[in-house]
Amino acid sequence: MPIRLLPAQLANQIAAGEVVERPASVVKELVENSLDAGATQIWIDIEKGGARRIRIRDNGNGIAKDELTLALSRHATSKIATLDDLEAIISLGFRGEALASISSVSRLRLASKPAEQAEGWQAWCEGRDMAVQIEPTAHPQGTTVDVQDLFFNTPARRKFLRTEKTEFGHIDEVVRRIALARPAVEIQLTHNNQALRHYRPVAVHDLAEEPTTEQQAAWARRLEQIVGKRFGQEAGFVFNQQAADDLMVFGWLAPPQACRHQGDIQYMYVNGRMMKDKLLSHAIRQAYEGSLADDRQPTYVLYLQLPAQQVDVNVHPAKHEVRFHQARQVHDFVLSTLRDALGQLQGTPVVTDPVRHHYQQAQRTQAEAQATNNYWNMAGGILPGARGPAHAPSDVLPGAQPDAQPDPRQSLVNEPVARELAVSEPGVSEPAVREPVIPHEFVGSDRASGWQPLQLLNQRYLLLSSVGENPALTELALFDVQQAQQFLREQQLDMQLEQGLSGQPLLLPVQIRVDQALLAHAQVLARLGMAYESQRNSSKNRDEQVLRFTQVPASLRKANLAVAIPELLSMLMTAAATLESWTEIELLRAVGIAKWLATHEVFMAFDRKRAEQIWQQLRSSQSALTPWLHHLDWQKSLPSTPS
Repeated sequence: MPIRLLPAQLANQIAAGEVVERPASVVKELVENSLDAGATQIWIDIEKGGARRIRIRDNGNGIAKDELTLALSRHATSKIATLDDLEAIISLGFRGEALASISSVSRLRLASKPAEQAEGWQAWCEGRDMAVQIEPTAHPQGTTVDVQDLFFNTPARRKFLRTEKTEFGHIDEVVRRIALARPAVEIQLTHNNQALRHYRPVAVHDLAEEPTTEQQAAWARRLEQIVGKRFGQEAGFVFNQQAADDLMVFGWLAPPQACRHQGDIQYMYVNGRMMKDKLLSHAIRQAYEGSLADDRQPTYVLYLQLPAQQVDVNVHPAKHEVRFHQARQVHDFVLSTLRDALGQLQGTPVVTDPVRHHYQQAQRTQAEAQATNNYWNMAGGILPGARGPAHAPSDVLPGAQPDAQPDPRQSLVNEPVARELAVSEPGVSEPAVREPVIPHEFVGSDRASGWQPLQLLNQRYLLLSSVGENPALTELALFDVQQAQQFLREQQLDMQLEQGLSGQPLLLPVQIRVDQALLAHAQVLARLGMAYESQRNSSKNRDEQVLRFTQVPASLRKANLAVAIPELLSMLMTAAATLESWTEIELLRAVGIAKWLATHEVFMAFDRKRAEQIWQQLRSSQSALTPWLHHLDWQKSLPSTPS
């Protein structure tokens, strides 16, 4: 078959296969055209799930009579004219394919009237011959697109349409997404002459600045109209702006306990364009990681704003996907914003006063110790004789030295498991514990080398059984893998202090306001791999200084730096005041910096293989096993054997 140009009708129908997937696709394209035309009111009338009729009316700018025929041609648009326009798209549509593609598979009527035109005009077009007829009509300012008998001339496409209810459900969802993106636009939706949705407009803020409380409340009213009052009441407002890169994200985020079992409230917008982007979805999932139950889904309505030149929307026929020029920067910006927001929603304090934060931290340490005791008391109810912690940590400031503990040989950290800890990736883990509760007592430690792993419990505890010839003397114990792993990392960090820790540059530098008195010990931070720049202090309080941190230790890469860094500086100041003289190493060890950094790391969830590797790493030294083995006197719970 020779190469030849395709007829216009066939070319349009091929394009329609990409653009017009189902009736909901038609609604999306036409409503986006209305929004690009500046409409503040949009009426959507649907019949038979969109298969019989889709009519979109608006009060936008309208189309002049001389441009009606051109509007139904392929690649005809008023939204871009040069390559520079394509590289900085601010409109929702830009290809000029929608009307031509829709008219090729339907019977379409386009009526419009600009404000400066005395009367309205309409254009008729049917898919069979693509001929356009123009005639006058009575019409107010704006545009009406009436699409009838969708896919009437492509039976193969029509038979793939689902039931009327299903197709209208897709249309309803598209309208919901658009209504969330443009709260200032009034949208009405009817189906089979029955009014179903009326999204009333609300006054919203300028996206260039943080909204006031009143503006947040106005936007929240539109939110509740669409996704329900429960989400509006439970979700927290999120806002973050990075002025240097013109990045801004805001919206509503549900705390983990309020997240839904299905992902039906997951709305993400980039520059006002609705989409489902893998990069942003990954950042959102990571923000929830470790705090969300397995049967729940992240729940959010978020808006990301960035310069049009930094995002490419011309990567998908239906414009469902985008490509960011600085993908990693955008990912980390969204991730850090949502992590901080979730921390606040769950009650994690935001540091404004380091002394107050230390008091809160000590209170939390006491609560964690009580929770651990409760765990072992519960275990004792199931396995009588289970031993709890011999002692709990006292209410001391984080970083103060606890009572002397067994000091396993530092050679333990030179093994493969220790190397793995240094590069562990973030993942689901138990919540970090500032002061691990380490029991001193252990029955049967003289036979520690004879323990054999049986099962991993709760992705944290390795159940062990002693090996012996007499089954009646078999013992059980729990090995706390998380605390053992944290200990290994602590030993490794302590050894690395001599040469200094390596830092990890931040893609998004963090600005933190600290007390001037804390800066006297800031030189010690260089040994921890931290780097910062002093910023101009615009505050009236001259006792404060703004630091712009550009690099932190790898251990803090997932921590809330707004909390961690002031806490660290305060620890150093407190320790320096109690020491007559000190070197950098002595000061860091005085505050227990290795342990403090280790507790801030987020380790991967344990599987049995990794748990047994850590167990094998530590079992060579009986004294090293003692703090993490909890003996279970399980035989007392068994019924006696009748004689």
